[in-house]
Amino acid sequence: MIDETKLLLLLDRLLGTKHKKHKKHGQYAWMCPFCNHYKPKLEINILKSVWHCWVCDKKGRSLFPLLKSLKAGQADFNELGQIVGDSPRRNKVEDIKEVCRLPQEFKPMWEKSSTPMYRNSLSYLKKRGITQEDMLKYNIGYCESGLYSNRIIIPSYDEDGQLNFFVGRDIYENSMKYRNSPTTKDVIGFDLFINWDEPIVLCEGPFDAIAIKRNSIPLFGKQILKSLQKKIVEKKVKQIYISLDTDAVSDSLKMVEEFMRNGVDVYFVSLTEKDPSDLGFEKMIDILYQTVKMKFSDLMRYKLNGKKRESISLEI
Repeated sequence: MIDETKLLLLLDRLLGTKHKKHKKHGQYAWMCPFCNHYKPKLEINILKSVWHCWVCDKKGRSLFPLLKSLKAGQADFNELGQIVGDSPRRNKVEDIKEVCRLPQEFKPMWEKSSTPMYRNSLSYLKKRGITQEDMLKYNIGYCESGLYSNRIIIPSYDEDGQLNFFVGRDIYENSMKYRNSPTTKDVIGFDLFINWDEPIVLCEGPFDAIAIKRNSIPLFGKQILKSLQKKIVEKKVKQIYISLDTDAVSDSLKMVEEFMRNGVDVYFVSLTEKDPSDLGFEKMIDILYQTVKMKFSDLMRYKLNGKKRESISLEI
C-alpha cells in the first residue's frame, strides 16, 4: 500500500510547490514546472500514478518518467521505488543536472500590484526600454523577498517552453548586481523564440537580447558554450552576428575565427561605446544593417592591431 504522506512530501520537494487537494480521491494539483503557468495545472493521481498538465499537455502513466523529466537524482528514484513498491527500470542515473525553477517568491510583471517593489520594478524596466509587450513575451517578473529580493527576474525557456535559466538583476544598484539561477549557463538563451533558419545575433545579456528583439540569443556571459555551439552546427546556421560589449573583443574574435573555420558567414558588430540595451532597438537595427561580412583578412588585422575595434576599417 502506498504511503500517501511520504509520496506527497517527495513530490512537493521535487516540484518545488505545495500540493493542493483535488475533489477527486487521490488526486492533487501542483504548479507545473514545465510551463510555469500561474495556476496549479499539473494534476497527479497518486493512487494510479498518472499525471497531466492541462496547459502544456505534459503527461505520463507512471511517476518515474515524471522524475526523469524533472532530472531527479538516483536517491529520489530509489525513494519513489520504495514508496510505490516498484522499480524505475534503470540501474543508474548519471550526470543529472538540477532542474531550473523560478524562485517561489516570483511575481510576474503582468499582474499589476500597488506595492513599492512592483512600482520600482516597472520604473526600472521602462528606463531600460522594456515595454509591456516585452514583459509579457519574456514572462519578466520580480521578487519582493527571499534570496532574489529586490531583483527583476528574466526567465529563459528552451524550444519546448521549459525553463532553462533565469537572470536576477538588482534594481537598486547594490554591489551584487546579478544573482542568477543556480543552474548551468550551458543553455541556449531564449531558445523558445529563435528561428534557426534565419540569421542569429549573439549578445551578452538578456537586456541586450530584448533590445535587439530579432533572433537574438543571450550568452549570459562573454563566451559561447557547448550547447549553443552544437545547436548552431545541427541547425546549419548560415549567418551569425556577434554583438558583444566593447570589453569583450578578445572573446568575440575567438567566436569569429571558429565560425569562419566552419564556413559560417560572420558579421562582427562594432559597438564603440554603449551596449545594445543602452542603444535600443532602432539604433541596433541600423547598426546590424550596416555591418558587413567579416573576411579572413579583417580577422588578421584585428589580431595584428591589438584587437582594438577603433583601429580597424573593415573592407567592404
